[in-house]
Amino acid sequence: MAKSREINMNLPSVDDLFTTQEERDQKNQEYVKDISIYEITDFPNHPFKVKMDDKMLETIESVRDHGVLVPALVREKPTGGYEMISGHRRKMASELAGKETMPCIVRNLSDDQAVIVMVDSNLQREEILPSEKAFAYKMKLEAVIQQIKRCLFRHIKTGLL
Repeated sequence: MAKSREINMNLPSVDDLFTTQEERDQKNQEYVKDISIYEITDFPNHPFKVKMDDKMLETIESVRDHGVLVPALVREKPTGGYEMISGHRRKMASELAGKETMPCIVRNLSDDQAVIVMVDSNLQREEILPSEKAFAYKMKLEAVIQQIKRCLFRHIKTGLL
């Protein structure tokens, strides 16, 4: 039986060669930034609808008077701009209150992590339609399954399983 001739040299990436550890760590840290609401796109297939109801009117008035008090959560898009993870209602209230920017936490998240955080941050709301909740749980389940598959693949590939 022939032995594998593959050599795993664990060579550093180009980023590892030309950046400091501090720069790499800082790239992965989240930060708060005022971002133009026009640079923020909605999360694709966001299961929770933003409704123009009495609570939204109260939010618009609050944003007009005090600004956005709790930053939204976004992630940078590879093509530029930002993608809303949590804070769709605050963004709409900011638009309707005539604000140009809103404070946002910018966090480095994978697609699966973004889905899980988006679902978890919205499920605590009081008035969620059962259809919204069901679709959100389905999205979260699919994201978790993808994470498990990637983890299993890595373990199989490295010989840990």
